[in-house]
Order: sequence, then C-alpha cells, then structure tokens
Amino acid sequence: MRLLTLLSLAVLLSAGFLLTSAGAKKAETEKLFNGKDLTGWKLLNPGDAKRSKWSVVGGVKLKEGMPGRFDPEKGTGVLLNGDDGHGMNLLTAGVYGDCALHVEFNVAKGSNSGVYLMGHYEVQILDSYGKKDKDLKYGDCGGIYDTAPPKSNASKAPGEWQTFDIIFHAPRFDKAGKKIANAKFIKVVHNGKVIHENVEVKKPTTANMGGPEKSVGPLMLQGDHGPVAFRNITLRLLTTK
Repeated sequence: MRLLTLLSLAVLLSAGFLLTSAGAKKAETEKLFNGKDLTGWKLLNPGDAKRSKWSVVGGVKLKEGMPGRFDPEKGTGVLLNGDDGHGMNLLTAGVYGDCALHVEFNVAKGSNSGVYLMGHYEVQILDSYGKKDKDLKYGDCGGIYDTAPPKSNASKAPGEWQTFDIIFHAPRFDKAGKKIANAKFIKVVHNGKVIHENVEVKKPTTANMGGPEKSVGPLMLQGDHGPVAFRNITLRLLTTK
C-alpha cells in the first residue's frame, strides 16, 4: 500500500510539473519584418503613399561623396527609408503592450529617426557618434525623447549597424479608462550597453502618431527626418501584472 501511495504521489507531482511547465511557457518572439516585403506594415498616412521612401533592399552603404545618404544593394533583408529620408512614418499592422523589442538599425551621417513604442513613446535614433557623455541630451541616439538622455554614448559611426534591446511596459488604465500608471522603459540597451533603467514617460513624445494613450498600440518607425535602415526587428509580448 505504501509503495502504491508513493507511486501515485509521484504520478501526481509529475503531472503537476508538466502542467506548470506548459503554463509557464514563454511567449513566442514575433518577427515584425519578414525581410522580403512590407507585409504587416502600413503607412501613417496611406492616402499620401507617393511620399513614402520605404523599400526592401539587400544591404546599405554610405553613398560615396554624399555620406548623408545610402547606396542600396540589390536583394532582400533590409528595410530602407532611402533617398533624402524625408518620407513617411511606418507602423505595424499589429498592436502591442508590454514587450521586449529587438531592432537593428543603420543611420546615415547627420541623419535622424526613431523607434516609437505603441506609436507614442520614442527611443531616438540619431548620428551621435563621437559625442561626449556629458554633452548628451534626450535628442541624442538612445535618448527617450522629451524625457531622458542616454546614460552614456554607445553610438557607432554612420554606416555601421547598431542595436536596441528594449523592455517596455505600457501605461495602465482603470475600468473607467482613466490612466493610473505611466508608460515605462524598464531597460534600454544600446549596442550592448545599458543606457536607461526604469524611466517613466508621462505623456506621448514629440512627433508621435497622434491620438490618445491606450493599453496597446503599433510599433512606429520614423521615416520623415532622414535616411535610416532597419533589419531583424523582433518583438516578444511580456506577461506582467
């Protein structure tokens, strides 16, 4: 009898372990850019599509004699806001809240762009190469616009690929729709260096997509301030209280 009880307990524990493991399965990472075309993306103002300068290319390099622009290479894998870069912002068709975002970007000399979480909260992209840490502002590369400069300058030279790894929490709202907690950047890592931790954003940053704050929103890539290229854009939803 004792042996049977022990065996039964082992079976129950095993089943419980399996259920716990299945319930604790991490959310899958979503590839936002498929590397081939703009499936899953839309323009901020689709009625003015002729202004768009987004295309899919095989690679980019700084244009000889004009380093403020890119020379695109044939192929796929890179999302380019090309020419003079004064085109249109690009948004995901999907909407997201709390998430872990990875994005690789390449900025031309003197150029300017940004990654907007939920279309509202910008992590700045700028050619800030060589700028001293003490001189950094929120408008420098990695800055949370209108809110906080990066702790240090991790920028690479124009024409080099760089990375952002961002852990972000969406704003919270009560049942009546009143905001009870601000959006927060839990951590921002630029080229492997932590540049922000636990930074609250009280309201949407400058040049956001417009509209009220919500619990979910699209990712937006700024495409109206200068040439910039992106690749390997992935997002994982986070389960938080």
